[in-house]
Amino acid sequence: MLQRIVDIVISLTALLLLFPLLLPLCLLLRFTGEGKILYKQTRAGFGGLTFGLLKFATMLEDSPNLPGGDITSGNDPRVLPFGRLLRKTKINEFPQLVNILFGQMSFVGPRPLTPRNFELYDEQTQEVINNLKPGLTGIGSIIFRDEEAILSSSSKGALECYREDISPYKGELEKWYFQNQSIYNYTLLIFITVWVVIIPRSIIVWKVFPDVPSPPKYIQKFLMQ
Repeated sequence: MLQRIVDIVISLTALLLLFPLLLPLCLLLRFTGEGKILYKQTRAGFGGLTFGLLKFATMLEDSPNLPGGDITSGNDPRVLPFGRLLRKTKINEFPQLVNILFGQMSFVGPRPLTPRNFELYDEQTQEVINNLKPGLTGIGSIIFRDEEAILSSSSKGALECYREDISPYKGELEKWYFQNQSIYNYTLLIFITVWVVIIPRSIIVWKVFPDVPSPPKYIQKFLMQ
């Protein structure tokens, strides 16, 4: 209940403070790319229910049906020119403040997955994710903040890399968060998110949470530089 109150207060305050930025941004999106401002996509939510995740439109509208599907890699040709900046700065995620305000998401939790990506996780991990409200940020989002670079650098296809290399470790991270939920860790993860946005290569998350599962060797070079 306390976390929900904090979610409401912060999301409402952020929307009011960001309005002067969001208005011109919406106009830029309207007159660039495909003219779309928002993109709504079905994602897996709390309790196994789905909801419409909101983002600023940064990719071609028909992207899920084009090569690459639900997985976006670095230099993905489906990303619009202005969209690259929004994705790099994470500004494209700002509309999810509305999802948080309406209770479909929290500030901290697993990143909401598309139904197809959700199926790539084992049953135990799916059960854990179903018992957590999706988050704008979280332990998985912080550690995999440069996920697109991992996908684009892999010798495997993006889907195979996600299924074999990324999702197993992400699952371990979400299990860790499920077992260590508290308003204290919730607050710490918000502050760490701000920190790594400013200092992207920081390894502060492992200093603050030394018991977080260590990444497999094949992706350490991307996560712990």
